Amino acid sequence: MIRTFLSLNLLFCTMYGFAQTDQRIYDIIDAVSAERIEKDVSKLAGFGTRHTLSDTVSDTRGIGAARRWIKAEFEKISQACSSCLDVSYQKNSIKKGDNDRIVKDVEIVNVLAVKRGSKYPNRYILMSGDIDSRVSDPNNFTSDSPGANDNASGMAGTLEAARVLSDYDFENSILFVGLSGEEQGLYGGKGLAAHAKKEGWEIIGILNNDMIGNIKGVDGIVSNTDFRIFSEPVPPTETEEERKARRFYGGEVDGISRQLARYVHKTTETYMPQMNPIMIYRLDRFGRGGHHRPFNDAGFAGIRIMEAHENYTQQHQDIRTENGIDYGDKLEYVNFEYARKLTAVNAISLASIAWAPPAPDTVKIGGIVEASAKLQWSKSQGATGYKIYWRDTTSPTWDHSRYVGDVTEFTMEGVVIDNFFFGVAAVGSNGFESVVVFPNGIMR
Repeated sequence: MIRTFLSLNLLFCTMYGFAQTDQRIYDIIDAVSAERIEKDVSKLAGFGTRHTLSDTVSDTRGIGAARRWIKAEFEKISQACSSCLDVSYQKNSIKKGDNDRIVKDVEIVNVLAVKRGSKYPNRYILMSGDIDSRVSDPNNFTSDSPGANDNASGMAGTLEAARVLSDYDFENSILFVGLSGEEQGLYGGKGLAAHAKKEGWEIIGILNNDMIGNIKGVDGIVSNTDFRIFSEPVPPTETEEERKARRFYGGEVDGISRQLARYVHKTTETYMPQMNPIMIYRLDRFGRGGHHRPFNDAGFAGIRIMEAHENYTQQHQDIRTENGIDYGDKLEYVNFEYARKLTAVNAISLASIAWAPPAPDTVKIGGIVEASAKLQWSKSQGATGYKIYWRDTTSPTWDHSRYVGDVTEFTMEGVVIDNFFFGVAAVGSNGFESVVVFPNGIMR
């Protein structure tokens, strides 16, 4: 059945959707602890170095000790929630010379903790932090490299999110993961993305947290509310047919990773309006990379969440004082209250997605040379209704919305298809929404 707006007045009254809120999300925000994050960052920095090629035998120094401690922490969290987390290692062996940063054979070991979904156990939303650290020479695996902000902050945030969200049950699975080998070539992400494809996991997306603790930038700006969300515009797995379709129908900035970024942006603005999420329209920082990229390469949605104002004197630096400047990624430069806020951003985004039904697989759009935009979508399991989103073609976010109920077709009378972009999200009985799906088909 196709339903229509009967008047433009009704259309304009509904152009601005209201944000439905849930008290549990506020409870999650309040539960995140800066003190626990500080304790975890301090512990990780205290392993001396966590370089991918560093000691794996010692119980007090090196990446081996660090990953065993992370696994033990996940197991401690699981024990407190009656074994609600499945904790394990995921490993890949890399041979010497695979690239110029692999100077000896090494086993890349990721640490996984899964909060299994009750309804969709094979659908995963991921939060990651990196275990490893480095100094100025990427092949120096013996010198002290505390890596307090890069990236003990992201790893500590992942542990803390696991603690908080372990108190709740979700329909979709949440995977908390410590990824190794980032500084040597994104090896942990490559291995886990390949493992996910082999096992047939349905990955909703990954929230990669890499440096979430610095508030004072090298540019002199100090902010404990700004943060960046990096996302690529379209998947690298896009086919030639899909590329050609974009020329005529749009979608240059509407890939699956960009929709995930918009979801985090919207969730933050709804529940944490004091924070300022900044959408960055690129895969990562200029010429640089992060651990969401291997998931993008495999065709999965993935974004990077990080501080807005970096300080390069503290990244990938030998610990030293030079010309009156202190170099090194030391504990004293991490702002734990800021890390708490960004951890909360992740936790509420994970929870919102994990409580939501699956997004529609297909969304078709039509209305060429008409005064109306027509949308048709596939039914989603568990959805009790659907919401249409639209925005100006130059807007970075979905600015207007209309809940249309439990239907699979809708016509937006008086809305010219040429002037807006559209998308559809599935809505559950609890009010939580899936990530928006940009049209992937045409109605003739």
